This record gives sequence, C-alpha cells and structure tokens, in this order.
Amino acid sequence: MASFSVASNIASANAQANLQVTQIGLQRSLNRLSSGFRINNSGDDAAGLVMANGYRANVAIINQGIRNANDGLSGLQVVDGALSNVATLLDRLATLAAQAASGTSGNRQTLDDEFQDVVEEIDREVTVAGLASTSNFSVFVSANGADGYITGSISAALSTDLGIDGLDLTTDADAAVNAVRGAVGTLGDSQAQVGALENRLQFAISLGNSQSVNTRAAESRIRDANIAEESANMTRYSILTQSGVAALAQANQSASAVLSLLR
Repeated sequence: MASFSVASNIASANAQANLQVTQIGLQRSLNRLSSGFRINNSGDDAAGLVMANGYRANVAIINQGIRNANDGLSGLQVVDGALSNVATLLDRLATLAAQAASGTSGNRQTLDDEFQDVVEEIDREVTVAGLASTSNFSVFVSANGADGYITGSISAALSTDLGIDGLDLTTDADAAVNAVRGAVGTLGDSQAQVGALENRLQFAISLGNSQSVNTRAAESRIRDANIAEESANMTRYSILTQSGVAALAQANQSASAVLSLLR
C-alpha cells in the first residue's frame, strides 16, 4: 500500500544528498582542469602530496647544483686560458735560452733582459689567475652528502714553482734550457689538474640535466591532472547535476500532490 507524507519528503532528501555529492565532484573536476594539478590541497592525496613536494625540492637542489657546476666550469676556463698563455710564454723562454746557448747568438745580455721580462710576465699572469699558491677547488653539484661535491686542487705556477727563477742567460744558458724544459712538464701537471676538474664538471652538468628531467617527470605523474580523465569527469558530473536538479524538482512537486487528497 502506498504511503504519502508531507512532513518528511524522503525523495527530496535523497535527491538533495545526491546532488551535493555531484556538486563536490564537479567542483573538484573544474578545479583540477583550471589549475592543471590533480593535487590542489592535502585532502586530494595527502601521501602523494608529500612525495610530490619531495620531488619538487630535489629539482630545486639539482637545478642549483647545475648552476654551481656551470659557475665552477667558467672559473676553471679562465684559469685554463691563463695557463695556456703561460705555456706560450715558456715557448718564448725556450727560444731565448736556446739562442743564448749558441756561440753565435750575439748579445747574451739582451737575450737575458727579455728572458727576465718574460719570467716576470709569467708571475703576473699566474697571480691574476689565482695560482700564486696551490688553489683548492670545491663545487656543490647534488644533494648526496659528501658525494655531492666535486673537489680538487690546482698546483701553483709561479716561476719559483716552475723552477725558472734566478736563471741567467749570460752565465749559464744551458741550465736555462733544461730548466725551461722542466717547467713545461710542471706546468702540464697544473693544466692536467684543471682539465680533469673541467671534465668532471661537464659530466656532472650532463647528469644533473638528466636527473632534473626525470625528477620533474616523477613529480608530474603524481601532481599533474589527467586532462582527458578530468574532462570526462566534468561531463559526467555536469549531466548528473542537471538530472539531479530535475529529480529534486520532481520530488518537491510530488509532495504537493498529497494536497489533492484534502480537497
């Protein structure tokens, strides 16, 4: 037997409850579509938000590490250029010493004057490049504790370090020739140290770029919205909203039909 009531409209209450759920779903879909993110607040996915934030922090650290490595590489390139110029100056010293060692060289004093000027220029350029003493090198490239640093040292390259100070072409040109040959090898050690650090930084930059892309992708899979899925959800909730409103109107209208029994 059918039961009619005007005090409690159960159909209307059900329609309102369903419509409220539908409205929440529609609002969530619109929020995700407008922001592009699946997680817009902690309630969307608390555990996923923690992971996504961790990935985002890692990306920031990696990107700064890449910038640090590039800055370090630029500094090393300046030093490398200075050492290359010193190598050219050593070639000139070798030429002057070899010329002075020959019995037909002419005025050894003139050759020695230029020799001393070149030695002085070597000291000046080495000092400008920051290699008047052994230089310690350290660059932070990634958040991995002690392994996050690229470290090394570059040997000093003053004339005293190269063994070409105090030479005199007027008295012992042969010793000068041998000293300059040894200086070339000593300078090569410093250049090798610079080159090794440059290579390490370049590899670190390459790795950092790869890590940055992959970490961003990991964050994206957690945080970003699936636009195709959310578009389908929006369409579904829009239709449910319209049908829910129609059902609510019908439920409210059905209660008024009970009044006909009182006529």
